[in-house]
Formats: sequence, C-alpha cells, structure tokens
Amino acid sequence: MVGGGFGNIFKIPELKKKIYVTLALLVVYRVGVHVPTPGIDGAALATFFAGKKGTLLGLFDMFSGGALERLSVFALGIMPYISASIILQLLTVTIPHLERLSKEGEQGRKKITQYTRYGTILLSVIQGFGISIGLESMSSPGGAPVVIHPGWEFRIMTVMTLTAGTAFIMWLGEQITERGIGNGISLIIFAGIIVRMPNAIRNMFRLVSTGEMGVFSVLILLVMMVLVVAFIIYMEQGQRRIPVQYAKRVVGRKMYGGQSTHLPLKVNTSGVIPPIFASSIIMFPATIASFITIPWMQNLASAVTPGNIVYESLYVAFIFFFCYFYTAVTFNPVDVADNMKKQGGYIPGIRPGKRTADHIDRVLTRITLGGAIYVSAVCVLPSVLITKFNVPFYFGGTALLIVVGVAIDTIQQIESHMLTRHYEGFLKKKRA
Repeated sequence: MVGGGFGNIFKIPELKKKIYVTLALLVVYRVGVHVPTPGIDGAALATFFAGKKGTLLGLFDMFSGGALERLSVFALGIMPYISASIILQLLTVTIPHLERLSKEGEQGRKKITQYTRYGTILLSVIQGFGISIGLESMSSPGGAPVVIHPGWEFRIMTVMTLTAGTAFIMWLGEQITERGIGNGISLIIFAGIIVRMPNAIRNMFRLVSTGEMGVFSVLILLVMMVLVVAFIIYMEQGQRRIPVQYAKRVVGRKMYGGQSTHLPLKVNTSGVIPPIFASSIIMFPATIASFITIPWMQNLASAVTPGNIVYESLYVAFIFFFCYFYTAVTFNPVDVADNMKKQGGYIPGIRPGKRTADHIDRVLTRITLGGAIYVSAVCVLPSVLITKFNVPFYFGGTALLIVVGVAIDTIQQIESHMLTRHYEGFLKKKRA
C-alpha cells in the first residue's frame, strides 16, 4: 500500500472529498428507504412480509435494502435500471445504430445512457402498476387490507411514487460513479445488504435463545460464511497470466524494449454483474406475478421461488450467459492483439495479429467457464442455507459475493487514486 496504508487516505484532499460525497449520497439513499408510499397500512404490510423471508420477495427485498418490505418510495430499488441496462447491452449487439453509438466514445456513451434512463422509467411504470394492483388484493393474516383506499387514485399515486423513487436512485448511483469512489449502482446494492446484517444477527441469536435454531447449526453457518468469503477473495484475485515479450527497438542512438511481461486475465472478468443481472431478469416478471392473484400467475411465481429447481436452473443458466456476455462486451481480444502488435509485443510461440487474438480468446473462454462455475456455486448457496439450516433471512452466497466483490473493487479504486497521487508528487519533486 502506498504511503503507509489507508491512514493516508484523508491526507489526499481530492480522494477525501470523493469518499465524503459517496458516504453522503449513500446516507440519502438509506433515508429514502424509510419514506413510506402513501395509502399503505404499514402494520398489515409488515405482517404480510413476515412469512416471505425465504421467498422471491425476500430476495427482492434484499436487493432493495428493505425498501420493499416497508413499501417505501424506493421499493422498486435499482432493479429497473439494471434491467434496462441489460436490454440496451443486448440490443447493442443486434442493432447497428446502437453498435455505432457504443464505438463513438464519450458522446455515444452519453446517448446510450440516455436510452437506458428512458427504459428505466418505462420498466418502473410497468412494475409499479403491477405492484399497485397486487397490493389491493393483499391483506395481513388477520384480514386487515394492506391498501387503505384502493382504486385508480391509489394506483396512479403508487406508480408515480415508485417511478420517481427509482429515478432518484438511478441519479444517486450516477452521481456516486461520477463524483464519488466506486461503482454507484453496485455500492447502493452493497449498502442495502450491509445495513440488514445487524438485524439478521439479532434474529439468529433470538432463534438460538428460543431453541428454534441449534448452536451447532449456527457454528456451521458461521464457518461456512467465513470459508465462502475466503474462497470469494481467492477467486476474485485469481488470474491467468499470458507471457508477453516485447521486441527491441532502436530509436536514434538508444535501444528500447526487449523486456518480458504478462497479460493478466481475471478468472472472473465480469465481477458481480452476472448474479445481479440474473436476479434482475428472474425477478422482473416474477415479482409482478407474486402480487397478482390470477392462478397461472401465482403458479409462475411459485415455480421461480428460491430453492425450487426451476429457479435454480434459470439462475445458473443466466449467470453463465452473463459471465460470457459481459466478458465479451468489456474485453476484446482483437483490440488487445492489435495494440500489442503496434507496440512490438508478441506471445512466445504465437504469431502476432489474428493468431494472437484467437489464442487470447481461447484462453479467456476456458477461464471464463471456471469463473462461471465458481459464481454459480457461490450464488446457489443461499437456498442450501435456508432449506437445510432454517436461516431466518435471505443472506448467503449471492449477498456475500456482492459484498466482497464490491468491497474489493472499491478498495482497488482507492489504491489506484493513492498510487496516482503518489507518482504525481514524485514527478513534481523531480521537476523541481
């Protein structure tokens, strides 16, 4: 670590400002989670959700940071934005106009971001309307209706409130990414998971004290979580290093190059994106279905409940798809091979150009398979914990992967800022 570790973070004014901005915006998000949607009986809603901790609604509530359970203005969370991002990225591959925009640099990126925002609003309206209809048919186990005054006024108000809440979260995420430190959307999900941990720990101790959960089961659960965290950290740092040799070049009277280096390829190039995207894809239709009392819709919601073979199969399939898809979007072997060739670099035993690109692509495909298996194995752990150990909250592999992955990514960005500042200061001293 540069300059004595994280103790020097607050000695760098620019980095300190970014961290304060990030924390302040996350506090705003957490305050908004507690602002209720008008027209809801909070007590009846809380009673209804009491039995939904291990279901799809429990998973959705985890991603919304507890906002769905309270049906706050942020009840939809950031999932509509993620769903819109998925749709735009898929369309970028198939629609030439969007593909051209993606290659036009900053201006093209801004245009695609604008389309993503429009898509977020549209999806929020659809989800908000489905939830408002479903809420009208819901009641607590005691028979108390969740909606105080059902009707079109309530539906329109709910749609407007939830859509505005999602738009505001989207803006917060973008502000964190631009003005703060780390990826704003990932940090919002991270914050929503972290703040629920103290309550989950309290529930666990309460169940132990009442005898509903054995001490041995708690110990096994804690040991498994520690092992999973260690495994995630190990795999997230895992790389396949391809050796690269640079030819010697003579410029004037001096000779440059000739050094050996390597091209690092991460085992999990896509990070925490696949489980987030996979959850979003499954939860978008299933959440609406779970709120609507039509029989076939209820059957659909039951089929995609965590722990069900249909849900787990879809989840793993989507994780594999997004591991490969997101890696293909973010890492282009052809561009890497061309840049390597222009700089006089080559992989020993491989001809520069197309052969090099094919070799990198082949290696990347193999290690991405390993990364997809690792992510899938970690993410199906919650179902095992909930069903086998009677865990009273939805917290397991998916949450651990997001928490650890986002933490590692944020720490690396902080280190990058500190390294940049360190070398800038060094260069200034040399010039002086």
